[in-house]
Amino acid sequence: MLFRQFFDPDSSTYTYLFASAPGREAVIIDPVKTQAEQYLTAINQLDLSLVKAIDTHIHADHVTALGDLRDTTGCMSMMGEYTQAECVSTHVRDGEIVDTDGVQLQALYTPGHTDESFSFVLRPSAPQAVFTGDVLLIRSSGRTDFQNGDPGLSWDSINERLFTLPEETMVYPAHDYKGWTASSIGEEKHHNPRLAGTSRQQYIEIMNNLNLANPKMMDVAVPANLACGQISVP
Repeated sequence: MLFRQFFDPDSSTYTYLFASAPGREAVIIDPVKTQAEQYLTAINQLDLSLVKAIDTHIHADHVTALGDLRDTTGCMSMMGEYTQAECVSTHVRDGEIVDTDGVQLQALYTPGHTDESFSFVLRPSAPQAVFTGDVLLIRSSGRTDFQNGDPGLSWDSINERLFTLPEETMVYPAHDYKGWTASSIGEEKHHNPRLAGTSRQQYIEIMNNLNLANPKMMDVAVPANLACGQISVP
């Protein structure tokens, strides 16, 4: 399988592009508007046909490239069934299999960071990787203090859904701020300081006391992303 990971330094966002092989249909997850040309260059050089662009949730720290990629390539834009972004072509349901030229992703509803967050399991019959958006990060987890976030639901999504995957399943989040590029379910079970050996109530207390500043682009990114990134950005 062809697999590429891209990084946006301004928002520390990871974007993932994959296909069954060069010259085949491809899917991209969590694309960033300012990096769209980079994705298109890779797609062209690898002779891919982009057919699906997926956002795991409404991001608050960058503007999505969903709309731009749809207009440029004709791909289908996709998000989970609970998103308020009415601009997307298709809404996926919990448990639904998204098949792209033989590459299968299973949609998992994993609220907590936001109330509409989804994760996507690669090759669900024998899980190879999971793209967790902002719900589960490497040695961390996504904040739960805006966009109807809920620390209890975050705990449930991670422990009752993601942590039931095989421990060798690779974890690919939408962000990392310390230079990590990937993890695994087993690593996060045993070494994530917010989760390992922590009770649900302790986790809720941790998340409720982070006292983080709002993302600097939040006021711009959220309304832009409700329009698939296609409103003017200062």
